[in-house]
Formats: sequence, structure tokens, C-alpha cells
Amino acid sequence: LEATSNLNQVYALQKNYFFMYSTYSNSLEEINFEQNRLVTENGQSNYRIQIIEASNTGFIAQAESVTDFDADGTYNIWTINQDKELIETVKD
Repeated sequence: LEATSNLNQVYALQKNYFFMYSTYSNSLEEINFEQNRLVTENGQSNYRIQIIEASNTGFIAQAESVTDFDADGTYNIWTINQDKELIETVKD
């Protein structure tokens, strides 16, 4: 839920940015997304949010877990794009 919620927020912020500048941003700061402090930094967030790519035609944002929820060495990853396609690319 945390990953998908954050990515949906990035999607909305990217759409707003696109309407203003006719391009998507490579910067979370530019779109006014604030990353919550990670559990690895004494915070509460389990996912690091990143923009993987951005252009005037699209973007891909990623939520990558910093917590190995089932201790199998695999970290959960979700992505979202300009079409709001939300995909779990790596299951944990």
C-alpha cells in the first residue's frame, strides 16, 4: 500500500508538472514530492521513490523497498508510468 500510494502521488504531481511545462520531470523536488524518511534512516518509510526516466512523452517512477519483508534476499519493486500503469516488477 505504501509503494502504490507514493507512486500514485508521483503520477498526479507529474501530470500537473506536464500541464505546466509540456514535459515530465526527472526530479522529485521539481514536482514537489517529499520522500519520507526511510526505516534505514530511523524513519517509517519502507520504500525509496525514484524517477527512472522522464521526457516530453512519458516517465517511469519506481518504488524500491529498503526492507526485505520475507528475508529471502529479494526487495519489492513497483513502477508507474505516464499512463498510470502500476506494475509490481519484483515481488518479495
